[in-house]
Formats: sequence, structure tokens, C-alpha cells
Amino acid sequence: MKKTTSFFIFFLITFGLHAQNKQSKLIELGKAYKNFMFMNNPTDDYVKNLKESSSEDLMATTDFIIQTIIPKTKIIDKAYLTLPDEQTLKNIYIVCSVNYNLHAKEPVTNEQIVDSLLNITISRYEMIDRYYSMLFASYGNKVKPFNMSKIDFRLNEYNLQNDTEKGILFLRCMEFCGKQIWGLINIAKPVNTKGAYDNIKKYPKFNGLKYYQHNDFNFPDFEMVIYTNRGKESYKNYFIGKYYEVLLNHLLCIKKEDKSEKEYHELLLGSILRDKDYYKYSKNKDILEGLFKEIKTD
Repeated sequence: MKKTTSFFIFFLITFGLHAQNKQSKLIELGKAYKNFMFMNNPTDDYVKNLKESSSEDLMATTDFIIQTIIPKTKIIDKAYLTLPDEQTLKNIYIVCSVNYNLHAKEPVTNEQIVDSLLNITISRYEMIDRYYSMLFASYGNKVKPFNMSKIDFRLNEYNLQNDTEKGILFLRCMEFCGKQIWGLINIAKPVNTKGAYDNIKKYPKFNGLKYYQHNDFNFPDFEMVIYTNRGKESYKNYFIGKYYEVLLNHLLCIKKEDKSEKEYHELLLGSILRDKDYYKYSKNKDILEGLFKEIKTD
């Protein structure tokens, strides 16, 4: 009986130490991500220490975070585009949440953040969205100049379980691509459609097709918090809306830069610009309906 009791006490102590070490490591990774996700780059010794101080069950998490902060990142390689196991997805979600807490005006302790998230179930779709948000943000921050023209995302090769998960990758990627031209369209005076058009030509392909030919959006909608100050909202409403903005800006560039009628109609007829079933997700429904009438007239 004494041996059983001693073993049980030893087990509890060991389990407690492991949990405490995991908490500390996730906080450390959150701080690393916060400090080096943008312009700053970590030293080689710093990266080496992150790796060597990581336990076996956090190695995949640590590896992903390292790729988000180093200048010669391989974050867009198939190894990172491929979804990790569910626990690693959750760990990465928690690391990013620590980062958010470190930026908050009224932060709680990082220990509270980690403990609360470790003990709840987080939607797989939310974790996948966070994963690809971090992946594409890292690519944009660390790989300059922007050029994804040689990238072909093969959506059946990344451990994505259904059309919703494939849609999350695509829509997060296109939101990221849209940011590359947003300032050229909305801030530059006059509007720099040439610069925007040049950037659009550097967009990636998906399954061997031009980005705008992707139209697999007939998956069930879901709600999640996209911005913390807005509460839960429709995923498709926000991200398909953003995708329509990219398509309309592309169309504008073709018009303003006097590109061929063939290119103009390929974009109109080859994308969801002509699919009125999705117009409800856009803030520019009137413009889209005008395009639809134009197509009917041609």
C-alpha cells in the first residue's frame, strides 16, 4: 500500500512539473513570436536555445514558431502547409494567444491565458484559421519582396479533412494577398493600378489553376471571433467578402491599365464574380449585380 501511495505521489509531482514546464515553454514561445514576428530577427544562439530547451511533445510547436520568426524561413514549404496533429494545432493557437495578451492594453497574466486554453475545447476550424493566419503573416513579414508566382498550393496534400478546411487555407491566403495591394488601391494618390496589377501577377496558383479560378466555397458556414472587439461573426461573410474585394480590384486594374478584353472576360467569367449565390457575402453587392447584368448582355 505504501509503495502504491508513493508511486501515486511521484506521478502527481512528475505530472505537475511537466504541466508547469509546458506552460513556461508556451509562454516563452509566445514572447519569441511577439518579439520577432515582424522586422526583428533572433540570433542563432536564441534559436538554438529555443530548440534545445523544448520537450519532445513541444518540438513540432517550437519548430513552427521558429519558422515564423527567422529571416530564411521555410514556412511556405509543404512540411508547414501540412496541418500538424490536433495537440500541436492547439499549442500554436495558445502561443498566438499569449502574443495577443502581450499586446493587450489590459493584459492578464500569461499563465492565466495558457491554463484557461489548455483546459477547454477549441474549435478545430478556429485553430486551423489561426494556424494559416500566422503562416501567411510570417511569409509576408519575412520574405521580401512579395512574389508567390511560382507557388502552386495543392490542397489535397496538406492533411485538410474537408472543403471547409481547404477553404480556410485558400481564404486566409487570399486575405493576405489582398493586403499586398490594398494600400496601392485605397491610399495611393492617384490610385496605383500598375503597381497593384504587377503584384496580382505574383499571386499563387491553387491546384494548378489561377487563383481566381478557385470556386469551392459550397461548405457550411460557421461563426468565430475574427476580431476580439466584434464578437462572433460569419466566417464566409468576412472572408469571401475580402476575396470579392481582391477580384474587384483585379478587374479595376485590368480596366485602368488597358489590358486585353480577353483577360477582362476571363476574370469575369472564370471567377465567382459571376456567381450571384455568393454576392450576399460582399459589401459590394450592387457593383457585383451590375457585373452580372453586363455578363448577361454580352
